[in-house]
Amino acid sequence: MRRIDELAQALADGTTTSRALIEESLARISDPAGEGARTFIKTHADQARAMADAADLLRKAGRAPGRYAGIPIALKDLFDIAGEPTPAGSTVLADAPPAQANAPVVARMLGAGFIPVGRVNMTEFAFSGLGINPHYGTPASPWDRASRRIPGGSSSGTAVAVADGMAAAGLGTDTGGSCRIPAAFCGIVGYKPTARRVPINGVLPLAPSLDSVGPLAPSVACCAAIDAILANEAPTAPMPVSLNGLRLAVPSNMVLDDMDDVVAAAFQRALSTLSAAGARISEVRFGAFDGMSTANAKGGFAASEAYAWHRRLLATRGSGYDPRISVRIARGEHMSAADYIDLVNARSQLIAAFDSETEAFDAAVLPTTPVIAPRIADLDDERAYNSMNMLILRNTALGNFFDRCAISLPCHRPGEAPVGLMLMAGTMQDKRLFGIAAAAEAALVA
Repeated sequence: MRRIDELAQALADGTTTSRALIEESLARISDPAGEGARTFIKTHADQARAMADAADLLRKAGRAPGRYAGIPIALKDLFDIAGEPTPAGSTVLADAPPAQANAPVVARMLGAGFIPVGRVNMTEFAFSGLGINPHYGTPASPWDRASRRIPGGSSSGTAVAVADGMAAAGLGTDTGGSCRIPAAFCGIVGYKPTARRVPINGVLPLAPSLDSVGPLAPSVACCAAIDAILANEAPTAPMPVSLNGLRLAVPSNMVLDDMDDVVAAAFQRALSTLSAAGARISEVRFGAFDGMSTANAKGGFAASEAYAWHRRLLATRGSGYDPRISVRIARGEHMSAADYIDLVNARSQLIAAFDSETEAFDAAVLPTTPVIAPRIADLDDERAYNSMNMLILRNTALGNFFDRCAISLPCHRPGEAPVGLMLMAGTMQDKRLFGIAAAAEAALVA
C-alpha cells in the first residue's frame, strides 16, 4: 500500500501519471485471482480513465485542482452518485431511481481531484459489523485468505479495496464501528469523525443519530487529509504530539472482556510501547458504559431509526432482504415514541457523565475488536452470526453512542493476524486525536 502523500508527490514529480494509477487499480480489480469481483459492485472504468487523462493534462498545464488530483478512491455503495441508483449493498434498491446529485462528501472528494474507480461492497444497508453480503458475495480479509475470513463491516469493500491496492483510499460510514472494524481486520487505518463535522445528506441512512462518514486508508496522515476534505477544511498533515506525559485511559469494564489471545498480546505490546515512550496509562472504570446497555435495551437508535426508513420497503419487498438484516431492522417496530424519547434523554445524560469521567485524560485506548477476524464459513449459523456481530461491535459502538471521534490503527506484528488499536478522544477533538494517533503510529512501527 502506498500512502496518498507518496502518490501525490510522485504525480507532482512526474514519476507517475494518474492514468497509470487508474490502470493499476483497474487491473487489480479485474484480476480473477483477487477479490475484485466481490469487492466492487460496480466499476467506473471508462469514466475513471477519462478523468485520469484530464487530471494529467491539467497537472501538465499547472492547473490541477489540488495535490491529490488523479488519485483513485473507492466509494461505499450507499453514497449518492449523480445518475446512479444507491443500492446500499442490496438488490431491492438496485433498480431505484438514480440520484439527482452527488452526496456532498462525494462532491468534495471530486472537487479535490480524487477519482472514484467504482462502488464497493458492504453489509446490506450497513446493518452489521461483519461485512457478510449474500447478494454480491463477501470479500475476504487479506490475512489468511485461504481460510476466507470476514473483512469486517459494514464498510467491507472499502477496506479490502485499500488493503489490496484496488484504490489508494476510500470512503466508508460508521454508525457503530463500520469504518474502524474493517480497518482493524484488514490491517489499515479507519477513522470515525465527530459526526457533526461531516454532512450525511446524500448518504443512505442507517441511524442518523449515530451515522458518520469517514475515510479508510493506509496511514493516519492519509485519513487526516481525507477527513479534512470531507469536513470542508484545508488538508494538513497531522502534528504528532509528544507521547511523553500523554494521559491515556484503558477502560477496565466491558471492553477487555472476551479478548482472544492474539488480540490480548498485541494490545499489551502496544500499551507497553506507548508507556515506554512516556505515556501515562491508567486503567479506569467508566460508569457511563454501564448505562449504555440499559439505554439500548429495546433496540437503540439503529433499530428504531432504521425501521422508520425501511418499514414501507420491508412491507413491499421484504423477501429480498438478507433475513439476518431484516430481523434486526424489525426490532424497531416495537419501540414506542415514549421509548425513543427516553433513549434520547438517556443518551444525553450519559454523554455528560462520560465527558466528566474522561476530563482528566487526553484519550481512551482500547482494542478495536476483542477478537481477530473469524472465518466466513463459521458464521453461517444464525446464532453464531448474531453473537459474533454483537461482540465485534461492542467496543467501537461506544464512540458513536458517546458522540466521540475515534481511530483504529494496526498494532500487530508483520505476518500476524491484523489487530486494531483504537484511540478515542472528546467531541470535536478530531485534530488533537490525529496528532495523538500519528505519534502512536510512529511508535508502534519503530
